[in-house]
Amino acid sequence: MGAKRRSRKSSKSIKKAFDRPKVEKAIKLLLDGIGEDPTREGLLQTPRRVCDLWEEVLSGMWENPSAYLRPITGESNQDLVVIKNIRFVSICEHHLLPFIGKVTVGYSPRGRRIVGISKIVRTVNALAHRLQIQERLTTQIADVVEKTLKPAGLLVIVEAEHLCMTIRGVKKPGTMIVTKEARGTFRKPDMQALVLS
Repeated sequence: MGAKRRSRKSSKSIKKAFDRPKVEKAIKLLLDGIGEDPTREGLLQTPRRVCDLWEEVLSGMWENPSAYLRPITGESNQDLVVIKNIRFVSICEHHLLPFIGKVTVGYSPRGRRIVGISKIVRTVNALAHRLQIQERLTTQIADVVEKTLKPAGLLVIVEAEHLCMTIRGVKKPGTMIVTKEARGTFRKPDMQALVLS
């Protein structure tokens, strides 16, 4: 019995590959299920197109976000590094609708341990391009940056508009959800103010 539990647990950690035939079949079933004719001329290529879309917007599921963050030694000591307004699109796992927004990452390097700016952006993209919820995305960005750079302080802020609140349900376009993860010296409000200024 214990062996079965272990094998079941280990199989969950293995990521499946993107299965194009299965996704295209699911789109045809969806079209049929909502009362459309999947063989209608305007819909013939829809399963392939939607499959292409999902493969692109979920591409981060097959990426290792840590792989982008290779620390380098800066030429001088920096008190603060801030990357603002990193635009992203992610897919909410509850309704399979996008949430769109921006990320700010601020960190206080320990010693001269820094990373190329574009590497933070690539890390955000890898984590956003998967089924997500905003709270988890915020924490995952902080976890990856903290584990790799080991900064004295770290602040991650994610602001996004969720289409599940815009086009359905409460229907409130423009409503922004803000999540924040503060670590180390950035738990202090005055340090957070430096990032936000």
